[in-house]
Amino acid sequence: MRLAGAHAAVRRIWTVELRSRAGGPSLVCPHCTVLHTRPLQAASARSAALAHLACHARTDALPGYLRTCQCRARGCSWHPRHRGCAGPVLLALTRDRSGRTWRLADACAACAAATSHTAVVPATLLAPRRPEYAGRRPTPPGGPAERTRVREILTYLAAALPQFTSPTARLLALQCALRANTNGYIRLPGGLLRGMRLRGRGELWEELEHAGWLHRAGGKQPHTEAQLLDAAVLSQQPGSQARARAAHWALRPTPLALPAGRPPAVQLTALALASHTSGNAGCTDMEVLARLCGHSPHQTTQLLDRLHASHTLTTWQHNRETDEVVWHLPQQHATARLNAHRSR
Repeated sequence: MRLAGAHAAVRRIWTVELRSRAGGPSLVCPHCTVLHTRPLQAASARSAALAHLACHARTDALPGYLRTCQCRARGCSWHPRHRGCAGPVLLALTRDRSGRTWRLADACAACAAATSHTAVVPATLLAPRRPEYAGRRPTPPGGPAERTRVREILTYLAAALPQFTSPTARLLALQCALRANTNGYIRLPGGLLRGMRLRGRGELWEELEHAGWLHRAGGKQPHTEAQLLDAAVLSQQPGSQARARAAHWALRPTPLALPAGRPPAVQLTALALASHTSGNAGCTDMEVLARLCGHSPHQTTQLLDRLHASHTLTTWQHNRETDEVVWHLPQQHATARLNAHRSR
């Protein structure tokens, strides 16, 4: 943990506001000397705001040892009282209730988790693009890299999509974000959608279109094509091959892969747990887990109980004082994972 007083002069807070104007909303950034009066399309206004904040974060990049919790520097006034600053300094994206004002700031993990309408922005979404090198030896999916990539995209979607977005639409959006090319173009094969039991589910695409996150394009059957409207996903790292491996793992997230036919809410919860699992156990905050799944903590508790009742989880516990959730997997899952690792 870093104390804010160590480098009080280093300020890393950026805010933008979407103001209603004739012809469409306009973007206002107090940090910029130029007022962005050009009208925006309503469907892409939120993406423009997030892309503008990301640009500031890239331009004003700092080494890790200089980054401090900006929330703590202001007396932790952004959230209710909690147990105190703790954890690494992260980039936290916060929107107000109206969805018109957005703030991107450095905050410790504890403050970010305690702030409402906030999601941690993965560093990979802000990193400059790096070339992929040919000849790099591939590794089987399912390792720490794939878990990290899926966890980061789930975190991004928790901020980019409305809270009421359905679990099925979130699972579809995850595949779209991981499989999009550098221009945000997606072409999902019919076999992939059929395997996910999403073939012919046009209402899911409409849900993501209504959220202003993508636009479905015309495509020859059985493929489905779309264009992502959120500029934040265009700077993803690593490259397309590594992201495709993460997308493949997300379809069957070992060691928490569920049998076909489980409800999407259960599948999404298992995926979020798998992205936080190492060996035969995992942990995270209940508030974080609920936000990744688009549920309330009470709903998340019920879903964890369902996973326990189906013997997917051996045990799980919620410490209400620290808000930490801890779970354990059956021993056969850990053994199978270890054997698979040794056979590589």
